[in-house]
Amino acid sequence: MSRSIHDRVLREVEGLHEFFVRWFTGALSEDAFASDFSRRFSADLVFIPPAGTLLGLADLSSSVRSGCASNPRFRVQIRRVQVHREFDGTVLATYEEWQRNALASRPADNGRLATVLFSSAEPLQWLHIHETWLPQGVMTEGPYDF
Repeated sequence: MSRSIHDRVLREVEGLHEFFVRWFTGALSEDAFASDFSRRFSADLVFIPPAGTLLGLADLSSSVRSGCASNPRFRVQIRRVQVHREFDGTVLATYEEWQRNALASRPADNGRLATVLFSSAEPLQWLHIHETWLPQGVMTEGPYDF
């Protein structure tokens, strides 16, 4: 994979999760939702969180929007971003998302492996996200020093 596409994916994944931290900790106003969140996703987004439910953009948006300023101690760290395939205007990537003090998750300190399909147009657009918990032993070990 080209370094350029890897850098774009890395910036986009980190940028979205920076939004989450700022949104849930209350560092952003409601005005930031459309410009910092909604614009990133395809209208027909498919999101599968670790619980295995199937959500669309409306469900995800509603859930995120309702969490504004709900968790001042929430933190996220992105690790091991990898681009696996680039084909037909799409990019397939994986990354680890480590959360600390996540009030809406059990355990509150946790790690997930996410597989993402992006449209490779500029800017990247999230088409499909599937998350699964990292193994319990991996999550227990952390580290959570971020």
